[in-house]
Amino acid sequence: MKSEIPPNTVARLSLYRRLLEAWLEKGTTHLYSHEIASMACVTPAQVRRDLMAIGYSGSPSRGYSVDALEDSIGRFLGSDTVRKIALVGMGNLGRALATYFVSRAPRFRMTAAFDNDPRKTGRVIAGCMVHPVEAIPGIIPAEGIRTAVLALPPESAQEMADTLVKAGVKGILNFAPVPLRLPGDVFLENRDVTASLEKVAFFSGQPREGN
Repeated sequence: MKSEIPPNTVARLSLYRRLLEAWLEKGTTHLYSHEIASMACVTPAQVRRDLMAIGYSGSPSRGYSVDALEDSIGRFLGSDTVRKIALVGMGNLGRALATYFVSRAPRFRMTAAFDNDPRKTGRVIAGCMVHPVEAIPGIIPAEGIRTAVLALPPESAQEMADTLVKAGVKGILNFAPVPLRLPGDVFLENRDVTASLEKVAFFSGQPREGN
């Protein structure tokens, strides 16, 4: 079952698909696992395990069909159709994320944005209509939105996450620098930019092998 696939495997499959799309544009028809692994910065064995997890295997003599593999991963991820996304928070980060979805993530459509600032609501920003947060309970189910992005201050993130879940959202990408408590059937992915930068800064100052 799809739910049994580890999140890290899903992330790698998404990466493989993006790489395969680039190879298709170059006219490449077949690739071996070591070629995919080299570009994805993983081992060939990891590539083979990931692809076996979705029931796909290549030919020992020709490797993997780029076109067929890209299609197989897309169908498995469910990204062969456009997914509706809701964005909560239209500050600087929210606007940047909305612009990214429009220009760089064609498989996701920013269907609705929400904010509590009346100067922003009722306007189209980065190609998306911004609604007051009070409209979440009506718009989310009406549009069939199951995925949301939070770009909020930490003090309001939990309340908005609870509102989204009650409205039917089953997956949240959280950019607010605060842990969220969600039901077990809701998938949560946290992206704490400050914590990530602190981790990079810490390790960048440590001696590394070969230095």
